[in-house]
Amino acid sequence: MRRVPIFWDVSVPSLTVLGGFALSDDSRTRITVSATSRRLLAYLALNARDIGRITMAGIMWPDASEQRAAMSLRTALARMDAQTRDLVHVASASLSLADAVTVDLRSSHALAMRLLPADTTASAADIAPAAVAALSEELLPDWYEDWVLDAAEDWRALRMNGLEAQSRLLVQSRRLPEAGVAARAAIAAEPLRESGQAALIKVHIAEGNQSEALRVFDRYSGLLFTSLGLTPTPLLSVLVRDMAP
Repeated sequence: MRRVPIFWDVSVPSLTVLGGFALSDDSRTRITVSATSRRLLAYLALNARDIGRITMAGIMWPDASEQRAAMSLRTALARMDAQTRDLVHVASASLSLADAVTVDLRSSHALAMRLLPADTTASAADIAPAAVAALSEELLPDWYEDWVLDAAEDWRALRMNGLEAQSRLLVQSRRLPEAGVAARAAIAAEPLRESGQAALIKVHIAEGNQSEALRVFDRYSGLLFTSLGLTPTPLLSVLVRDMAP
């Protein structure tokens, strides 16, 4: 049976990796964590499975020999303070984040996956402002290690799909200002992505704001041509075809 640590100072610890790293207790009080502990906890938060100690050591200290990296990992675990030591489940050959720790990325990932099916009927919570905000944050911005960048790109692709789905569902619910927020968040993640621009154009059309829809289309057309020498596809052009003077 897997050991579940008992938390004395951190009753229900919460680990944030979206928008930046933060560790807080159940009263939302921030907990100070050393730089090495931040990296260890962040990596475990990004991987919802047991990580081999050798693998973990190699990722955390890629320039060290296997032996020295393993020693550095043992030292880092031993030096964790009382508030963070039990956040990590340490087995003889692997590490994982303790079951009691909540991770914002995992709940946001599950949210995006629920929104992906085209025929989904979203719950009120899945298209609430908090849910849109949950998909609007980058993963560990200003972290540039390869394992972070790879995970951040995967998350960016998933959250854009989720935001576009939220925008569509919010339009169907006639919650048009909120639909616009979701569409703009998708565009902010990737301005050259046509489906995000289409989502915003559809919001403006639903609002009856043809001039705004045309403005979005024209701005995107200019950006796309300047950046890549391309023009919008017919799938986007048809949305505003009958609006042109």
